This record gives sequence, structure tokens and C-alpha cells, in this order.
Amino acid sequence: QVQLVESGGGLVQAGGSLRLSCAASGRTFSRDAMGWFRQGPGKEREFVAAAAWNGVTTYYSDSVKGRFTISRDNAKNTVYLQMNSLKAEDTAVYYCTGQLRDWVYSAHANWIYWGQGTQVTVSS
Repeated sequence: QVQLVESGGGLVQAGGSLRLSCAASGRTFSRDAMGWFRQGPGKEREFVAAAAWNGVTTYYSDSVKGRFTISRDNAKNTVYLQMNSLKAEDTAVYYCTGQLRDWVYSAHANWIYWGQGTQVTVSS
């Protein structure tokens, strides 16, 4: 059974940075596309970023492009989300997720396994 555990969330001031980590167990995810979603208060869950199995091909939502960076260390079965220039609207629970595919054919579909989420709160 695949388990994803996110960490690194917390409270930060606007303009600050946080780095989220997602550690996978129960499966070698080196051939899985991995991603991050978020759900803000009163909002639907939305796509944030994704990386193909190689970590080189990446995708971002327009709202975070240029501020967030997704990366992965397949040897450690871990994916990261570096978040810079944080804004109050980035406040959300951030979820790590994975696909049983090596490339990201759709940012909004085929996400099979999910973590429990980590809270990020940005104060203005």
C-alpha cells in the first residue's frame, strides 16, 4: 500500500518561503509522475504543480508559476515543493499525489494516490 507523508507546512509571513516535502513508502515511485494540489478555505482542490518521472519535465498552475518549484529525488522516494514569494492567497492545505504513469498526460486527471496534506498559512 502506497503511503505519502507531507511535511514542511507552517505559518509564514507574506513574501516568505517554505519548502514542502513528500516522502513515499510502499512503492518505488521513480517511474511515477508526482504532483501537488492545494485546497484553500471554502475552495475546491486545485492543481499546483507536477513533475514527470525524470523531474525535468514540470508543469505549474498560472497562479504559482515563477514562484514555486517542484523537484524530486527518486533515490530518496521524495518530492519537494519550494514555495517563494508567498502570498495570503497561497494559504491552503497542500496535498502530495502520484500517478501510475511516468509522464503527466493531464494535470487534472489520473492522480491515484494521495497524502493527508500539510497546512500552509500565509499571514499578510
